[in-house]
Amino acid sequence: MKPDTLLGSVLSDCFHRLAFTCGKSIRSKPTDLLLLHAPSVYDFRERAILYGPVSDMIPSSTVFEMYPLGFLTIASYMQERGLKVRIVNLALKMMNNRRFDVPRFLADLNPKAVGIDLHWLPHCHGALEVARIVKELHPKVPVIMGGLSSTYFHRELIDYPQVDFVFRGDSTEPPLYQLLLALSNGGVLDEIPNLTWKDAAGVHVNPHTYVPMSLDYVDLRPDLIADMAIRYGDLEGVLPFNGWWSNPITAVFTVKGCAYQCVTCGSSHTTCTHLTKRQQPVFRSPESMVNNMTAISRLSRGPIFLVGDLLQGGDAYAAEMLDRLHKAALPNEIVFEFFTVPPISFLHDIDRSISSWSIEFSPESHEQAVRNAQEGEAGYSNEDMEAMFKAALALRCHRIDVFFMIGLPAQTSRSVAETIDYCEHLFQLGDQRLSCFISPMGPFADPGSRSFEEPESFGFHLFAHTLEEHRQLLVQSSWERILNYETKWMTRAELVDATYDAAERLNELKVLYGRISRKRGAKVRQGIAEARALRVRIDAEQDQPGVITSSVLKGEINRFSVSTVCDKRELFWPRRLFNFRAREIVRMLWRYYFGPSPE
Repeated sequence: MKPDTLLGSVLSDCFHRLAFTCGKSIRSKPTDLLLLHAPSVYDFRERAILYGPVSDMIPSSTVFEMYPLGFLTIASYMQERGLKVRIVNLALKMMNNRRFDVPRFLADLNPKAVGIDLHWLPHCHGALEVARIVKELHPKVPVIMGGLSSTYFHRELIDYPQVDFVFRGDSTEPPLYQLLLALSNGGVLDEIPNLTWKDAAGVHVNPHTYVPMSLDYVDLRPDLIADMAIRYGDLEGVLPFNGWWSNPITAVFTVKGCAYQCVTCGSSHTTCTHLTKRQQPVFRSPESMVNNMTAISRLSRGPIFLVGDLLQGGDAYAAEMLDRLHKAALPNEIVFEFFTVPPISFLHDIDRSISSWSIEFSPESHEQAVRNAQEGEAGYSNEDMEAMFKAALALRCHRIDVFFMIGLPAQTSRSVAETIDYCEHLFQLGDQRLSCFISPMGPFADPGSRSFEEPESFGFHLFAHTLEEHRQLLVQSSWERILNYETKWMTRAELVDATYDAAERLNELKVLYGRISRKRGAKVRQGIAEARALRVRIDAEQDQPGVITSSVLKGEINRFSVSTVCDKRELFWPRRLFNFRAREIVRMLWRYYFGPSPE
């Protein structure tokens, strides 16, 4: 057993024993706010659905068990003001234990208010089902929902009987605090910004006026995870996603809003202008980010991913960030995301400032015409991109991950196949630190994106528009039927075919060029073949009356829907002997039980 796996097992057992010993008292500790993260589809353990590769390019599984970072900023903001907050990752608990009883678990809790995220639209089934269960068990406890999808569908969402309040926008910590105080002391609700709510008089939509111009008003404290695990005897409930203990990558957001206009993106400039009311990106200060990263490094040795392109904030902003990182001398690998090709000089600046760093870059397509259709004028050529890769690989860059997408405007099946040809060209650069990935855009075109708002203008056809229509899509029998879009260049069936074809060939290229082992490649090849066969079977059974569609799939989503376009382990960095700093974990436990520990 790996040292970190052993440490995780020991800690998990300790927390479990603590909860068992204390019985219901520790589980039912009163909380001012209980934050629940639901699986994408609530009853995924019972349904027979071929989810496909829609989550192969993200750390979490098809259950989408990774909760948003907003949970941690909310918890930090509330606890700094004396409120008790608990995060429970219901999706992860349900994944890891088929016998985990959600209603029984929730019945034992004693929250004053419950918050449920509906940030990503693929959670609309699970989020509303969990809200319904909460309302049935605790009818007097207010249910609050928030996130980008909640913002977009707030008027429809508030009409569900299990939803009492909806917060709009990308920054809701202070308004949420105002609401919790008002609910506690009987205060008025009509002055709380960004709030949609209802009472006997009907639905009320308060003005969306809280749009902070600084992101430094709240911290993202990694120690809160340990604090909540200890306080409630529940380590599993606060883990960010399945496998995080073995692959503890952490994300630090640099910005809210975006300067780019990508057609399919639900966080593009156009979307933010209308949905979150941000007229321009707002950046977190380098001081705040480096402080956050330093706190992470005290607990974890895993890589830290800077979400967002630092150069969006300007040259001076990016330079200050690198200067502070240089002085901090963090031992963790730092992963930089670029939206466009940076100056080569900036790569040298990174290399002088940081000893271990990597790059994630998403050109979406190798084809300039497709890239321009997706991004406007992309502003860089393949030659520019390759020059960046070569320059980074000549430095101490540890790894370059290049991501391509299927389902873009102006993209055909032939173009997708040629993207794989281009991946081989990149592999021929001869450096195994560079690897390529491809996946479908899915399962949904993002609400608020230009492809969602003006589908015909960009060659898209949508199969769902309302929240309820998307809820119904999520429980269809296969990911082809779950997709809420197709394009005039590729139907849903062609999108699926292009995905599996591209996945098969890219997998073979990775074996050929030494990116993955033959054993790993054979496993992916088998998974693709099984997924193809099951797709045929589902299509054949779909319209036959009296046939239970693909009962063999029931509760087996991981076997047929994970690692189909790549082995998911390719996304993770190599494990260290110890991913976590045991001394800091022991110190946290000591502080909780005995007060400040001696140095």
